[in-house]
Amino acid sequence: MSTLTYPEVGATRLGPLPDGYNHLHHRAVVGRGRPAFEAAGTAVTEWHVHRATGAGVDASAVRAAAGVTVEVSAGIGPLRITAPCEVVWTAYGKDRTGFAYGTRPGHPERGEESFTVELTDDGTVWFTVTAFSRPASWYTRLAGPLVPMAQRWYARRLTTALRRAVSAA
Repeated sequence: MSTLTYPEVGATRLGPLPDGYNHLHHRAVVGRGRPAFEAAGTAVTEWHVHRATGAGVDASAVRAAAGVTVEVSAGIGPLRITAPCEVVWTAYGKDRTGFAYGTRPGHPERGEESFTVELTDDGTVWFTVTAFSRPASWYTRLAGPLVPMAQRWYARRLTTALRRAVSAA
């Protein structure tokens, strides 16, 4: 039985993103060619890119798969925020790799976020972060528009970490 905290499970995979949430769509080039695509896909689906940003990641599996539970954390001491999630879909295709996780009880937001890597016909490797979310706790409600700003900042930070992972591969 799922313990997800929102009803629109899977909306980041097929769209459209549901109304009543803040939406995030971040897309950036992270490399070129099949080796870059494969390195990026591994970095995303094995949690390396999240960890490279300084976030704590405690996952029930080494690799993203439907049903895997993940707790992402950031901050220090009493200012540490934990975000319990569950992987709701994965893509392990020839030219598209990634996953999405949805929020579980205790997460400061409600919604879903996907992280995908795509190899286009011209050899460009794109990284896309798509999300919909709304506050689920008093402190995210209080933070108001700062939360979507922080999500955009984190998406850019993931992109920087992924570019480093691809260039090191």
